[in-house]
Amino acid sequence: MAKEVFTIVERCMACKACEIACAVEHSAAKTLFGALLESPRSRPRVRVQRAMAFSYPARCMHCEDAPCILACPTGAMQRHPVTDSVFVDEDRCIGCWMCVMVCPFGAVTADPTYKRALKCDRCPERVEAGREPACVEACPTHALVFASPEEMAAMRREPIAQQVAAAVTATEGLSTLRLWRSLRSSA
Repeated sequence: MAKEVFTIVERCMACKACEIACAVEHSAAKTLFGALLESPRSRPRVRVQRAMAFSYPARCMHCEDAPCILACPTGAMQRHPVTDSVFVDEDRCIGCWMCVMVCPFGAVTADPTYKRALKCDRCPERVEAGREPACVEACPTHALVFASPEEMAAMRREPIAQQVAAAVTATEGLSTLRLWRSLRSSA
């Protein structure tokens, strides 16, 4: 199964390293200093947002039935044949912003400089070369994870399995009911 970028919200500290890495990756220079000198500057395709007590990187979810693809009158919104991600064919985009209006996650933005849609493309050149997307590689807290859904599910189950194993080892004489109650009260 294709890999996706997952967010572990409780790890995000809003450092915006993902935004910087994204802008640099999509710049002509491919270096931080070079990207800063470009005019116009490259813009990130991921934005760190705040929601209540949490921060999270808001990015394209590459929907299976992507409304942006269906809404695009020129076919500029397409699905990449290798990475299965949704991307913008910049030569076909006419800047009508239909994709911006229909995106349920607000992940497609209007680039006023170039008059085209701007969104996460999941760094296809990096992925095809066996590397992680730039935002994932740059995240110092590993709040962004590039994995298959199965790998991510296993990763999320691991701490729970460790807690259960520790509780079983520590309470060997307890009945199943008492063990269940002790686990529920500690959660």
